[in-house]
Amino acid sequence: QVQLQESGPGLVKSSQTLSLTCTVTGGSITSNYYYWTWIRQPPGKGLEWIGYISYSGSTSFNPALKSRTSISRDTPKNRFTLELLSMTPEDTGVYYCARAPSWGGGIVSVDYWGQGTRVTVSS
Repeated sequence: QVQLQESGPGLVKSSQTLSLTCTVTGGSITSNYYYWTWIRQPPGKGLEWIGYISYSGSTSFNPALKSRTSISRDTPKNRFTLELLSMTPEDTGVYYCARAPSWGGGIVSVDYWGQGTRVTVSS
């Protein structure tokens, strides 16, 4: 059973960088052909894809966030990390890490989710 657990600060100030880590158990982040992704949900809105890092280490990002997003991984520790620069109150929401066995369908491709972590950006 694959499990994902987000960790990181629940409160950041505007202009700061958000760093969230997703630790994976029950499966390797280098296993073919999975995509390890970050998704968020602002209050009262739908899910928004942030980006992914693939089993091979390749990355892809939402064009709307690409300029201030990076995703990296620590394969010995089986975890991956999101960094989102220049946070604003509009970045407030619940942040999820997740796994998808492919990325053709986007968020609907996800088969395992973390429980989510709430991030609030103060102005």
